[in-house]
Amino acid sequence: MDRIIEYMLAEDEGFGDITSNAVVDEDKEVDAQIVSKDTGILAGINIIKDLFDEYGVVISSCMEEGSEISPKDVLISLRGNARTILLLERTALNLLMRMSGVASAANHYVDLVKDYDIRVAGTRKTSPAIGKFDKYALNVGGADTHRFGLDDMVLIKDNHIAVCGTPLDALLKAKANTSFSKKIEIEVETLDDAVECVKNGADIVMLDNLSPAEVSEVIDKLNDLNIRQNSLIEVSGGITDKTIVDYAKLGVDIVSIGALTHSSRSLNFSMKF
Repeated sequence: MDRIIEYMLAEDEGFGDITSNAVVDEDKEVDAQIVSKDTGILAGINIIKDLFDEYGVVISSCMEEGSEISPKDVLISLRGNARTILLLERTALNLLMRMSGVASAANHYVDLVKDYDIRVAGTRKTSPAIGKFDKYALNVGGADTHRFGLDDMVLIKDNHIAVCGTPLDALLKAKANTSFSKKIEIEVETLDDAVECVKNGADIVMLDNLSPAEVSEVIDKLNDLNIRQNSLIEVSGGITDKTIVDYAKLGVDIVSIGALTHSSRSLNFSMKF
């Protein structure tokens, strides 16, 4: 994450901040604040604190990570060299606004199903290069991060199955070639495939793009066979804040939502001297 921030700063600065160098005295000290223009959940403030601290900017006050924020809230107050703060301004704001937007979206979905025993999770549909920042923000918002990368767990998806033959073929091959320390999840799209994968020891079975009625049929069948407890059941695919409760009340264990990271809007913050 530090290397990514270094790249962001280098990309923004280019060969130098010619505006600040032209109009701001080299030794000018200023007080600055980052102020919210939005409502939501604050995420990434600890990362931003570390960034300013690394460049010698003093933090005089700061809201806590995960705080509920409203318009006009002062998120962080700073004092330091004006050119330095101007150099860091856009990178700090972009990260803070993006991460707070993801955390706010996650918090919204988590709150919708707070009365159910279910975990809301993100996906790997993150922005390129800043996936770890998105995952951090999901956690701040109360959601599960799901996989950080391809090495976290085995997740057999439709393209893997297309290569292997059937979901069961892929599952059995994964069980034969994977360490016992790694969980195995498999994506299925039919009742029969779900039953076969639960019977054969998948840790997690993801019901992908199934309607609530179809998911209910799967759950009922697993209960009838007395194997529901063998696997965690995850639902995914186009689930929105209008439909998430329809899935949660069926008794599934996990609902994963790519929109938390690929479609959440950044919150609106600004820096004022």
